[in-house]
Amino acid sequence: MRDPFGRPITYLRLAVTDRCNLRCRYCVPEECGPAGGAVLSGEALVEIARQAVLCGVKKIRLTGGEPLVRRDIAALCRSIADLEGLEELCITTNGTALETLAGPLREAGVDRLNVSLDSLRPQRYAALTRGGRLEDVLEGLRAAERAGFTGTKLNVVLLRGVNQDEIPDFVDLTRRFPLEVRFIELMPIGEGARGDFLPAGEVLQQCPDLVPAGSGGVARRYRLPGAPGLTGLITPMSCRFCADCDRIRVTADGMLKPCLHSEREIDLRGLTGEALRQAIASGAAAKPERHYLAETGHSGAGRTMNRIGG
Repeated sequence: MRDPFGRPITYLRLAVTDRCNLRCRYCVPEECGPAGGAVLSGEALVEIARQAVLCGVKKIRLTGGEPLVRRDIAALCRSIADLEGLEELCITTNGTALETLAGPLREAGVDRLNVSLDSLRPQRYAALTRGGRLEDVLEGLRAAERAGFTGTKLNVVLLRGVNQDEIPDFVDLTRRFPLEVRFIELMPIGEGARGDFLPAGEVLQQCPDLVPAGSGGVARRYRLPGAPGLTGLITPMSCRFCADCDRIRVTADGMLKPCLHSEREIDLRGLTGEALRQAIASGAAAKPERHYLAETGHSGAGRTMNRIGG
């Protein structure tokens, strides 16, 4: 499956819920009411995953909201992990429920975790998440290691005047642990358009000992000399990577988004089999060549990030 510009589409980001137990300030609008609308059933999510794999998708990432708030998340993972042809199943999570779920998720066939963590300071973390406990995430990371997860990535959204003073602390984690700490530029979606943008180049300015270490997906990687871990920079604003985009997204209510930053959505609800495969293929065919965030200063996503899927 290729898009009109010849890019192979092999990666599906599948939102399994729009609910979350945190309310991160750049993701969820402060005045936003409770989520939890017409979220797809587990059976519908597995069918979308199945048909996407038949279309050529090799990697699926489950997102939210917070995917671990779904009561059937382990069973859902098991069903998707068993799909013939799927090479990698990952989850992006805030990590607060990993203490109890890391083991079941690993047993269900989840290959790798991305954990969102924007501060290593308890009070700041609580303020950013509007009530979260940093210790819950740290205990979740310890549980993930005990469960046998490797290659865990920490996603850190760079926020000017908020967490930029913690950049060296995050990078220092790679000196002590075999983690990849990925600094992500804030995108102007919903609450992300508030003016907290900080270019990822700030990481290299504050940590000049980092040396290039290739690329991994959309991240440019660096390493401290002798460190077991990696530092990644993801730069949708300062250096877009649209030319290498290999992904499509499906929201928790069943809408395929060919591009995160486009209002274009294709309704997958109620479709199965060949009709669903055709709809997924039409989504790939509708991918634009690039986004225009730098030129316009805003995203055309049409939804806040928590309603799309991280």
